[in-house]
Amino acid sequence: MILVTGGAGFIGANFVLDWLRAHSESVLNLDKLTYAGNLHNLASLQGDARHVFVQGDIGDSALVARLLAQHQPRAVVNFAAESHVDRSIHGPEDFIQTNVVGSFRLLEAVRHYWQALPAIKKEAFRFLHVSTDEVYGTLSADAPAFTEDHVYEPNSPYSASKAASDHLVRAWHHTYGLPVLTTNCSNNYGPLHFPEKLIPLIIVNALAGKPLPIYGDGMQVRDWLYVGDHCSAIRRVLDAGRLGETYNIGGWNEKPNIDIVHTVCRLLDELRPRADGQGYAAQITYVKDRPGHDRRYAIDARKIERELGWTPAETFDTGIRKTVQWYLDNAEWAANVQSGAYREWLQTQYADTGAEIKA
Repeated sequence: MILVTGGAGFIGANFVLDWLRAHSESVLNLDKLTYAGNLHNLASLQGDARHVFVQGDIGDSALVARLLAQHQPRAVVNFAAESHVDRSIHGPEDFIQTNVVGSFRLLEAVRHYWQALPAIKKEAFRFLHVSTDEVYGTLSADAPAFTEDHVYEPNSPYSASKAASDHLVRAWHHTYGLPVLTTNCSNNYGPLHFPEKLIPLIIVNALAGKPLPIYGDGMQVRDWLYVGDHCSAIRRVLDAGRLGETYNIGGWNEKPNIDIVHTVCRLLDELRPRADGQGYAAQITYVKDRPGHDRRYAIDARKIERELGWTPAETFDTGIRKTVQWYLDNAEWAANVQSGAYREWLQTQYADTGAEIKA
């Protein structure tokens, strides 16, 4: 069995589903079920004895220790995190509590569990920490992409809290010998993505006839990674990564945000045309940029390709088409996750930007 934390969120749920498609090995899934954690993401696993779900917090040391002792996992894959930059600007304390304090408590519980394992199991055990390219800061237009040796320069409360957790993981390896692996990924997209992030927000708002809010000039550049490719990379790192190493995972798809939005609009024009015959791009609305908005991220993923033989299977064209089609086919899922709390947050987020977001 492996323990997956944050396994009901976007990337975590995709990983659990991907793992159980590829393995007979069971998953113990620990998730706090905050606004972005959704058991509907795992509905297809209902009745599957290989999936054991526990609602709980990685910061609950007693709970984590009990689960480790009871289930004896051979590995921990840590997705649990507060992950949205905009939310971190409005409420940074949750990010410090989960991403820093929670990571510390999880590491301590795992360390005590690992140290008590028999020698063979102790040697085979792994702790894989899933992080982000945002810890590296921002890049100029012509700067080389982030490598694993890039200096950490986080610019938002979110990225600073993730950088702190990365440092804790590194320290627990070098101080205590905990067998850790760290991955830093670029922007994920794909099925089950909570509609506060760019791509699902654009899809959901477009279909609802709402404004498509674009920060600033829309020329912020991100490297886009299809979530299924991310899952396969994590499985590969867990299987063969060198202890104590960091692996950057990217999609080799650098694109400005505004290009992403126009691509989504064109796909929707093709797959679900507006009744009035206009294109969805007519709904684009430019809004005030968010504070400290990083201009460009880019991942150099040559290390994981060189050492572990991993490359992404999806191009952006194939991945974004699959993503848009998934949202069209799963309108009920999208409606269910947009709770009153989510709508209130949207209104707060864009209240001073000039965009009218009607819940």
